[in-house]
Amino acid sequence: MWTVYFKELLELLRDRKTFIFTLLLPIVAMPMIFGGLAYLSSTIFKKAQHKELTYAVFGKEYAPGLSERFKREKGLREVPLANEGAIKPAIDSDRITFAIVIPAGFEEAMAAHRQARVTLHYNNAVALDMTHKRVAAVIETHNRALREQALSAMNMSQAELRFALNPIELEELSTAGTRERVGSLVGGFLPYILLMVCLMAAMYPAIDLGAGEKERGTLETLLLAPISRTALVLAKFLVLFTVGLTSALLMVASMGLLLAVFGGSLEGGLAQMVRAIGARDLAMVALMLVPTAAIFASILLSISIYAKSYKEASGMISPLMMLLIVPIVVAMMPGVELNWFWSMVPLTNVSLAMKELVKGTMDYRMFSAILLSTTLIAGALLAWCRWWFKREDVLFRN
Repeated sequence: MWTVYFKELLELLRDRKTFIFTLLLPIVAMPMIFGGLAYLSSTIFKKAQHKELTYAVFGKEYAPGLSERFKREKGLREVPLANEGAIKPAIDSDRITFAIVIPAGFEEAMAAHRQARVTLHYNNAVALDMTHKRVAAVIETHNRALREQALSAMNMSQAELRFALNPIELEELSTAGTRERVGSLVGGFLPYILLMVCLMAAMYPAIDLGAGEKERGTLETLLLAPISRTALVLAKFLVLFTVGLTSALLMVASMGLLLAVFGGSLEGGLAQMVRAIGARDLAMVALMLVPTAAIFASILLSISIYAKSYKEASGMISPLMMLLIVPIVVAMMPGVELNWFWSMVPLTNVSLAMKELVKGTMDYRMFSAILLSTTLIAGALLAWCRWWFKREDVLFRN
């Protein structure tokens, strides 16, 4: 068995595609991609928050106070337009970001203590829309000033004024720490990255070990060797298991190294979460990848053995990547928390456990249940793969 194992492993290591997906992708490409995306998204968000917005105002004579407040607001610059008909072309050509239209009778409505309305023209078909938020903040500031002015005329004290403006003030005291809050957001993406890398690394070698041998005509020669089919299955399974697990572990190690080197440059809650993640948490993530890699290896080998050709195996294995997304998305759904039920659901349990480890709220009793259930499932799938390999009508479908 070990002779076949080392022979198959050596052949895979000589293949350039295997080298890319097993070593280069998890060690260099994936950490750089996700690290770069995180930095880019953070930079873009900060830039959008402080970006200078150009705007136009129509009907300034009806609300000079509101117009003056927009003019004083930092980060806003007024651009004159000929008429209201020029608003849409100016927004489409990026001449202005938004326009405010104040109707006639605005001041009269305010004086009569009636609600008035202004119209905001802007393009909200953007991924990161900060325009409405910033305009609404200016309007709310002006609303607060008007409320204080109206109530101050009633000769109220400061305490009475606060009561009239905001009778009940909600004070928030969250029991969740910074790591838990940030980890709940970041932890949902970690399983997707690691499980996808584990699957992709073993996918192409699996196609070669089953369907590839059928096309090359070497499977018959291998079956004639003085070795049991169980040993052959185990040898091929161990090759895929080694490739998938090695790729995922290298991904964990490279991410850990990346956090150790560049974690100090992060800011806010993300920096606190990164500093709180220790070697034990990374070791537990790596431990959960062991039975998960075994599950992937068994499924991939079974499909590859069943396929008639390399092309058919590729077509049958590709949908696995879409199916993999389902249990991970389930783990990110609201209300789905790690409990005894979800600890028995394959892949969802691993995704939930990884999220809990990032948050720092892992129940270690659940961790044992997850390892046990995932190991049992991996063993059952390996037994199914062995039974599949013993069938002549499967091995020689062509």
